[in-house]
Amino acid sequence: MQQPNQRGYRAQQGSSPLAIRTKKYQLDKKVYTNMALKQVWRKDWWYALIPLALFLLPAVFSFSWWWVAAAVVVTILFILLRSAQVLGITQMEQGDVLFEKLNYEIDQRQILMKRNEREGMALTWDMIDKAAKQDDAYMLWLKAASGDQLPKGWKGWLAKTFQVPVFIYLPFRIFTGANDLKLMESMLRRKNLLA
Repeated sequence: MQQPNQRGYRAQQGSSPLAIRTKKYQLDKKVYTNMALKQVWRKDWWYALIPLALFLLPAVFSFSWWWVAAAVVVTILFILLRSAQVLGITQMEQGDVLFEKLNYEIDQRQILMKRNEREGMALTWDMIDKAAKQDDAYMLWLKAASGDQLPKGWKGWLAKTFQVPVFIYLPFRIFTGANDLKLMESMLRRKNLLA
């Protein structure tokens, strides 16, 4: 919290003159779900093999098409439930900020996501886990909840194991010029987020 200055007023905390200011951008929910599902299934595809193997195991000892059908049905149900978990972030109220039309002001201290001149949200750089430069955009992944923020017991294990990726997608077209793109890349490299 800022302390009042000598006259009793708080100084307006403006953005840095070296801040990168982007055009307004709104991430489409379908684009997000496609990217998040690809990322989840690229990383967690082997989880779908667990129910398949568990329900096919009895078929090894006494073969029956019922065991094979049960294995396939349970595996499909697992895939649908895991995909619904990823789709759920687009429906939750907490995830709405990812899909609003926002301006971004990026400087050495923070990433400021602004709805308008008065409303916005700041993300400090320590909230960013990693970054990637794609062909047409930067992707900044937010850090997952730490162990003390998760529930205890099996619910905590479940929440940690089946996390949904939350990221900020910054297409190159929202930057005002090539200089801003170079500045963004150098900033990400200095923060050790981009390899």
